[in-house]
Formats: sequence, C-alpha cells, structure tokens
Amino acid sequence: MRVKVDQSIIFPLELAMAKVNLSNMTVDSLMELRQRVDKALLERRAEMEKQLARMDVVPGGERDGRRRRGTSALRGRKIAAKYRGPPGETWAGRGAKPRWLVSAIKEGKRLDEFLIDKSETKKRQKTRSKR
Repeated sequence: MRVKVDQSIIFPLELAMAKVNLSNMTVDSLMELRQRVDKALLERRAEMEKQLARMDVVPGGERDGRRRRGTSALRGRKIAAKYRGPPGETWAGRGAKPRWLVSAIKEGKRLDEFLIDKSETKKRQKTRSKR
C-alpha cells in the first residue's frame, strides 16, 4: 500500500511487507519471492530517481551534468615562493606562516620585507633559457 503526501511516496514498513516464514518455503517459492523483491526495489529506485530529478539532484553527487568535488582545483599544485627568509627558507604564502616568519614578525619586521622581487626571478629564468 502506498501513501501519497505532497507528491512524495511513502512506504510504511508495516504495510509494504508481510511477515513471511522463509524456512517453510520451497526453493521455487523463494526464487519467486526474490524476483518480486527485485522488481519492487527497481520500481522504488525509479520513483526515488524521479523525485531527485525534480529536486535537481542526481545520485553520485552530480548536478546539471557536472561532477562536483569537495576540493579546490588548485589543491596540490606547486606555486612559486613569494617570501624568502634570511637563511634562504621560502614560503609561498599559502597555509600557516612558517616559524621563521612568525618569529621575524614578532621581532618587529614587516611581511613586505620578505617579499621576493619578481623581476630578479624573471631575469634568472631568461638567462637559464639561453644556455
């Protein structure tokens, strides 16, 4: 028995399945029961997918034909360093500040003082490409 509420279908467990003693059933009747259960599950799945399609949600986390990920497209990619410390340590500016930078800022230095000059790196790249 199906109960319709606001165009959604609810299957109460008491109404949807009768209590059956499986140990007294023959193999043929068990196979028939299995086929009926499979058919009922396929129908239920089709109904659920229709409801999800109406809500613009597709199983598997897809929306509008696109796969959504929980991570950024830039995650894991290497980027050039933006800051360089006196001993030569570098930091790209992502994530937590490194210890050497935190201690230097506590000593009174500014973050701008550790910026790497981009014009120098471009000159180095040009000289490397000529070799």
